[in-house]
Amino acid sequence: MRRGFGRSALRLAGFAASLLLAGCWQPATLPEAGAPAVIEAGVPPDPLRSRIVFTALQMVGVPYRYGGQSPQGFDCSGLVQYAYRSAGLAVPRTSREQLRASTPVSLDGAAAGDLVFFQGTDLSHVGIYLGEGRFVHAPATGQVVSIGSFDEPYYRQHFVRAGRMPAVTAAAVTCSEDC
Repeated sequence: MRRGFGRSALRLAGFAASLLLAGCWQPATLPEAGAPAVIEAGVPPDPLRSRIVFTALQMVGVPYRYGGQSPQGFDCSGLVQYAYRSAGLAVPRTSREQLRASTPVSLDGAAAGDLVFFQGTDLSHVGIYLGEGRFVHAPATGQVVSIGSFDEPYYRQHFVRAGRMPAVTAAAVTCSEDC
């Protein structure tokens, strides 16, 4: 059973939805607390990335479940697999396999929909990058799918690398004059 969105999650979900609906947009910073998301003309959103991010954000509040890969419960790699599947992409099941299958990307070069990998005490952890140092992940037993941040010391210290799955492009297409 899914729990309700927090304010931050709602702002991010609104931001993701506006990316899906915008004809053209330019990369922008996340809105300040309480501020509406404003999308400016520039580059059309990548439909795959938008779908991955939007699906992951819809799962905020779903309980963590070891081995889970559905809205009844997720582990970290199950959430990634579910969000990517919603965009029609197949990815490996475990975080370690996802790490091996992804192409390394610097965190500065990561885009929404890329993966971020962390090393815990004995297992790897993965999340879906949102941009601006934030990511969606299924953290641990007893917790729910939530939005994490590199502002939190734990994630800065345990960050391994960002990765891009081969089927997800890095290049953005520039709008023509008819945008």
